[in-house]
Amino acid sequence: MSIWVAMLIGGMIGAFIATVLLSNLRNGKIKAEYEQQITQLKMEQQQALQDAQRRSVNTSRAVLKGKMAEQFAPVLPGFNYLPSDAKFLGDPVDYVVFNGYSEFRDGSGKAQDLEIVLIDIKSGQARLTKGQQAIAQAIQQGRVRFETIRINWDEASE
Repeated sequence: MSIWVAMLIGGMIGAFIATVLLSNLRNGKIKAEYEQQITQLKMEQQQALQDAQRRSVNTSRAVLKGKMAEQFAPVLPGFNYLPSDAKFLGDPVDYVVFNGYSEFRDGSGKAQDLEIVLIDIKSGQARLTKGQQAIAQAIQQGRVRFETIRINWDEASE
């Protein structure tokens, strides 16, 4: 074999080895960059999860406080009606108050003094729902009535 052929083969082998080594080096850098990005994304995801859990707990607390306020409202200052006149519904409004009913029932009040009030208890920044706003509007426009429904058990059992 001639020296030129040996040098050519050696050069080709050297170029091949250099290409493989440089390719591995470049792949290693790319792999390191992606691993760093993955680590960063994992940290961001963990932080987002912690933030979501914190918001969830805070929202839960606010809802529980609101529910407690709804239940205790008749015995708290600022509730201007007798607790015995308040009947809890919970949804879509919290209370129907038959203001003056206790006095009327006990004989010390008059029928014309009886007033019916729908109350919703709110705490913090809570606002009326669209349904509650619609109910308030219906009451303000006088779209309220009283009905008696009679059930005949003899006909119902046939």
